[in-house]
Amino acid sequence: MRLATIISLGASAVLGIGALVVARVWLPSPEKDAKNLAMTPVVVASRPIAFGAKLDAKNLAVVNLPADGTPVGAYRSIKDVIKLDGGAPVALVPMSPREAVLPTKLSGAGARASVAAMISPGMRAYTIKVTDVAGGGGHVLPGDRVDVLLARDIPGGGDQDVEADVVLQNIRVLGINLNADQTSTDKAAPKTATLEVTVGDAGRLSVASEIGTLSLALRRTGASELEPVSVIRIGSPSISRNAPPPPPPAQAAPKRAAAPRTGGLVIVNGDKRTTSDGAGA
Repeated sequence: MRLATIISLGASAVLGIGALVVARVWLPSPEKDAKNLAMTPVVVASRPIAFGAKLDAKNLAVVNLPADGTPVGAYRSIKDVIKLDGGAPVALVPMSPREAVLPTKLSGAGARASVAAMISPGMRAYTIKVTDVAGGGGHVLPGDRVDVLLARDIPGGGDQDVEADVVLQNIRVLGINLNADQTSTDKAAPKTATLEVTVGDAGRLSVASEIGTLSLALRRTGASELEPVSVIRIGSPSISRNAPPPPPPAQAAPKRAAAPRTGGLVIVNGDKRTTSDGAGA
């Protein structure tokens, strides 16, 4: 073997060992960082938890998560979840394994999975009557967001005079019929819809339900924009509010005065003059 080759291999080995030493000394170690990272115990689901299921120690577990990545309000021990006065709570939303258990996902102590436990602070649940068509044809489910529309007869109009208006926009649906499960795929014909609204909006729905028919317009998931709207009116042609005024009646042209008769043959007989039509001069 040539001397140059031996020297090259030796230099490569020395450089490789040097790089390894530098990496071990200067580069951060994941194990070392994990030991120095502050960790916090967090209660999570140990198995899938269905809507309405009562929580117990069998479907919960505790894992350590980085303190700066811990969800706000997370429980630190299983006892904090199930040892509540009045009994263990139930799940208001379905949870997947290793999903953090939070107070917003649970009912109160010993409560059942009712709509009352799902209402946001300061809000109210108001139920309106719908039909299979006005209720979204079975496509509106708990957890969706909708716009509420009102159709009513125009006061003083005819049978075909109707107006429509948007009463509320971007409203959360708490339940359809007696179903409040957000994971439900039940598309039974809707008869009622329970909506989460403010006190003032509940009053608007109460009045609107008395003067016309309410219906739901399903919004795209995640959409939160509010559209400017105006009242839409539809009427029969004879009394439509948008019909142009009828034209004034046509007036007869004034009669022209008869022109005086002129011309004709003039006959002169001495001092007497007559025309061909017999008129004397």
